Amino acid sequence: MSASTTPLDSTVRFHEMPPERRRSVARWLTVWAAMLVLIVVIGGVTRLTESGLSITEWAPVAGTLPPLSASAWDAAFEAYQQIPEYQQLNRGMTLAEFKQIYFWEYLHRLWARLVGLAFAVPFVVFLARGGLPRRLVWRLATLLLLTAGQGALGWFMVASGLAERTDVSQYRLAAHLGLALVIYVATVWTVADLRGGTAERRNGGTSIRQTEKLLTYAGMLVGLVFLTAIAGAFVAGLDGGRAYNTFPLMGGRVVPGGYGTLSPWWRNLFENVAAVQFNHRLLGILSVLGALGTWAYGRRLGLAARAQLMLMLLPLVALAQATFGIVTLLLVVPVGFAALHQTGAVLLLTVSVLLYHELRLERGRGLAPPPAPVTA
Repeated sequence: MSASTTPLDSTVRFHEMPPERRRSVARWLTVWAAMLVLIVVIGGVTRLTESGLSITEWAPVAGTLPPLSASAWDAAFEAYQQIPEYQQLNRGMTLAEFKQIYFWEYLHRLWARLVGLAFAVPFVVFLARGGLPRRLVWRLATLLLLTAGQGALGWFMVASGLAERTDVSQYRLAAHLGLALVIYVATVWTVADLRGGTAERRNGGTSIRQTEKLLTYAGMLVGLVFLTAIAGAFVAGLDGGRAYNTFPLMGGRVVPGGYGTLSPWWRNLFENVAAVQFNHRLLGILSVLGALGTWAYGRRLGLAARAQLMLMLLPLVALAQATFGIVTLLLVVPVGFAALHQTGAVLLLTVSVLLYHELRLERGRGLAPPPAPVTA
């Protein structure tokens, strides 16, 4: 292998695969990543419509089909009537109303099953055909295990609301979303690796020091966007979006009066509605500022086309996401705008991760040794 096609760094992992096989795997994972985005959004709508506890048992196989007879619907409704959510909040709900909340939880679980199959079946087919590098096989196997674990974690979350609580634990909800985002980011990164291939050394343009600095900014932004999304899960878990429906002030103050009322202090970060919503707002503002700052610094640099595209998208997606969040808050969490806000969070995370990935390639192009001189 010549110096000019030496793999640049750890982002260029699968250059040894046949191009057509690499493209096939990348297409499969791209579709699967889109399915992951949809399941995150459906899960968010399930929470927004208070539908998550409507199915009171975990039946991975038998639960694939919904109730198909009047007696089956009566049995499902009777099971729901035994849990605190019905007894304390929804007593008197009709069967028709129950079917409405059942729909979202059933759709969420059904799509989760389809997501699992859409990964497991192609993975087995690709393994049977051979030609996958060991590194890729291990990465895909890890994704499969995490996906299975995500299903178990989802039931662990639901179970928290079936005995004593009238909703699910916000801690388990945040963990469920966090693992979903980890799986999604790993998938997006793998697709970017597969599409990256090997790259020629960049001649001239941005210095290594500038690239390293922008790479640091982008990496910090990925972490900040991820943390903001997890903070949003705590807001959702506490129904915090229905309080303090003004912006930018909360209860007429920058910092709400009830910010630090719980003891010990750390409980305010996860259990105090005022503190949880304030922290999510603050992290969201910092994410927008971070996106704008990263763009302002990077736009002056001579980046490659894909890195430049991600950099241009970054402030647009960040501002759109912030707008959806503010509108959702001011309108007291309408489901449509709230779903757009959740979708925007995933898109902003996607753009941030892809920018970081492309900047690692940029750094590698600058560090790669120049081609060996051609001698007669």
